[in-house]
Order: sequence, then structure tokens, then C-alpha cells
Amino acid sequence: MRSIVVFAIGFSLAVAGPAAAVELRPIEVRKGTDGLVPVPLKVSNATSRPIVCMAEIAHWYSAELGRAIAGADAAIGLWRDPSDGAFVALNDSEENLPVERLWCGFEGRSYETRSELMLDRGAPSAARSVVCRESQDRLVCG
Repeated sequence: MRSIVVFAIGFSLAVAGPAAAVELRPIEVRKGTDGLVPVPLKVSNATSRPIVCMAEIAHWYSAELGRAIAGADAAIGLWRDPSDGAFVALNDSEENLPVERLWCGFEGRSYETRSELMLDRGAPSAARSVVCRESQDRLVCG
């Protein structure tokens, strides 16, 4: 007869400092364009490769806002809240996504080849156009 020995290993998690509880509660998400001003952005791709334009949303999440094949334009729908200067993009549910950074880069390597597009929160709301060109395997938009 064979004997089977089972070892139970226990562990505990030590937390430095006082422990804090996390409260989960619903948050209100602003929807639609009421009170927002449109700030359309046209990005012209003057390279021989496709580009993609991305927005950094909420510090850790990025969302695609537009893409353009070689020689084409991408129309990026941005909105601005005149009360605080914040830029937002809308998702498919028309939820306001705060845009913290905006960049364009070559498709498939957009972050590594990026050219950041400056968002001036203090500037008047107006349509804007930029042209993106290639420089040493990076995108340069201005």
C-alpha cells in the first residue's frame, strides 16, 4: 500500500503601513457634446507609409483616434471644454474621454516612431491642420 503525503503551504501578505479599504462605487461619466466646442484636427500623411494617431486617456490607456494611408488625411474629432480647457474625444457611446496626450506614428510602431501633437489648453478653440513627414525612421508632425 502506498502512502500519499500532502503538504499544505500557507502564506500571508504583509502590507507596510496602515491598510486602506477600497470603496467601489459608480462614477458619473459625461456623455455627449453639450457645453463642448469642436476642435477638429486634420493630420496629413506626407510619408510613404500608413500612420496612426493615438490619444493617451486617463494616464494608462491609449485609444486610436485616426489613421491615414500614404498621401491621405486623417480627420480627428476633438472637443474642448471651455470651462477648464480640457480636450476630450468621444467613444462609440459618446462618453467623454479626457485626452492627456496625442501622438501620431507609423502603423504597427506608433509609440516608438511617434511625434507628439501639442494640445494647448489655453489657446482659443480652432480647427487645426498638421503635416507629418518621415525623418530617420520617425514621424515628425508640425
